[in-house]
Amino acid sequence: MKRFVAVLCAMAFVTFPWSLPAKADTARIMVPASAGGGWDGTARQTILALQQSGLFMGGTQFTNKGGAGGTIGLAEFIRTGKGDDNALMFMGAIMVSSIITSKSPVSLDGTTPLARLTNEYDAVAVPTSSEIRTPADLVEALRKSPGALAVGGGSLGGVDHVALALIAREAGVAAGKLNYIPFPGGGDVVTAVAGGKVKAAISGASELKPLADAGRVRIIAVTGPERLKGIDAPTLKEAGIDVVIGNWRGVVGSPGMSEAAHAAWLERFDKLAAGEVWKQTLERQGWEDAYLSGDAFVAFLTAEKSRWKAILKDVGLAD
Repeated sequence: MKRFVAVLCAMAFVTFPWSLPAKADTARIMVPASAGGGWDGTARQTILALQQSGLFMGGTQFTNKGGAGGTIGLAEFIRTGKGDDNALMFMGAIMVSSIITSKSPVSLDGTTPLARLTNEYDAVAVPTSSEIRTPADLVEALRKSPGALAVGGGSLGGVDHVALALIAREAGVAAGKLNYIPFPGGGDVVTAVAGGKVKAAISGASELKPLADAGRVRIIAVTGPERLKGIDAPTLKEAGIDVVIGNWRGVVGSPGMSEAAHAAWLERFDKLAAGEVWKQTLERQGWEDAYLSGDAFVAFLTAEKSRWKAILKDVGLAD
């Protein structure tokens, strides 16, 4: 009996390798965009869901580093996070495209891919006082004088910019003639359109919806294949504009993350994706579940690089 008790006491002090980062350490989270936008919201809501699910009980340290489609934050993450088993960066389609358009010296090849988490479609919004009330009005304004129509969105070459370029192509307008105003984050975009600093904006639907609900902007279209729940606006396809484009978001680990930590984070995200807390998070935020992890996510990233090169070249935003 004494031997059995001794064994139990010894086991109480054993810390299994996979649990170390979750129980004791601080997760250092790089958000390569300004506060209040899509990446920031994805990062904070995901970490919160991990904590609420009991899958991560350590501290958190968030760093927002916006600019250049996330490549400034990416460069800092690669420089400062090397070998840190608790360093994560949230990223997505915008970063993939921005690496291409900016010919960035740093790339996602220097990180440890973990998971694709969500997909979100854009919304096209205008100030409530705008004469643009429909997608057809937007196309006509672009056709009449593209330079006079200042349209705000995320980084140059990102999903928002490409969405506008695709709409403009339907109007017979070259991407180089557009008056596109890039902002470091979705929060800045929605503030700009609500304040009338731009004549239209393209950004994540979840970012624009609260302002539309408050009567501060008018959403005239969404970029999904179907209408979005809670938003009274048609798809671009409904309006005769053959454009469907989404913005997926995911998470990567640090360069040189250990195999044990890599496996531990994958296990946490896999369990999170299968749980009720995450389902509630997706519903609350209006995000589409796009979960993909491990080797499948690595393969997806490889395919995305080729896909975005083709899209950007096709609309005239890359060589």
